[in-house]
Amino acid sequence: MQLQQLQYFVAVAETRHFTRAAEQVHVAQPSLSQQIRALERELGAELFSRARGNIALTDAGETLLPLARRILADADTARQEVQELGRLERGRVRLGATPSLCTGLLPDVLRAFHDRYPGIRLLIEEGGSHDLVRELARGALDLALVVLPLPSPSPALTTLELLREDLVVVSSPDAPAPGARGRSVRVADLQRERLVMFRHGYDLRELTVAACRTAGFEPDFAVEGGEMDAVLGFVRAGLGVAVVPRMVATRAGRDLRVTPLTRPGLHRTIALAHRSDVAPPRAARELQRMLVETNVSG
Repeated sequence: MQLQQLQYFVAVAETRHFTRAAEQVHVAQPSLSQQIRALERELGAELFSRARGNIALTDAGETLLPLARRILADADTARQEVQELGRLERGRVRLGATPSLCTGLLPDVLRAFHDRYPGIRLLIEEGGSHDLVRELARGALDLALVVLPLPSPSPALTTLELLREDLVVVSSPDAPAPGARGRSVRVADLQRERLVMFRHGYDLRELTVAACRTAGFEPDFAVEGGEMDAVLGFVRAGLGVAVVPRMVATRAGRDLRVTPLTRPGLHRTIALAHRSDVAPPRAARELQRMLVETNVSG
């Protein structure tokens, strides 16, 4: 049983005329009649009574008609929904990102994406790069913004580098400025500071602790275990200083003192990752394009 055969059957049932039905579906009348006969043979029952040139539905035809209409309607709905996905009118994007990127990089891009494609649902998952890589590998995310290098060993992922971001030191304006002159601060100067530290699993925690150890000391934590908003709040309250991305510090406002790190400073490389063996959905590819364009142009 083919959709085309059902379409021809419904046309004849509604017009009660083979020629007019053929005109309605834009097919030659002999072809339409042939398809109707093929449908009747498959079903093992006549669908129309053709006595004396009058076309009427048989009992089998009456039974099939509402079912055929429903099947055709469902097929049309399926076609429309798939086409809407192709036009990015429906669908979803599952995006993972580290909390600092959710705070700094994503808001403007997601707003632009939502304005352009309001029918696409955005599902955001925050986590460290290790967690996001695991979620990508099991198919729970379409894309993830991660910090390079990826944890090793890692699953087969395709990564696209987006930007290299400076890290800065933030402190309360009411506390003494970190560093000798307050214009910049060396990593070694952090030995004299108490740090507000992120929870385990944060890329920024690992990077900061590693930099301190390279400088020859173990960092002194005033408080640890927070997410980005909590860390910034603790710094504002004067509990200590923190090392954060420059874009986060810029968005945090004037209630934080921002001190750059002395060259060569500290940096992190942000990349967009997806599984190598699975092509992201079209909506995810469009978000990827917007992220790349925003950071290249910015």
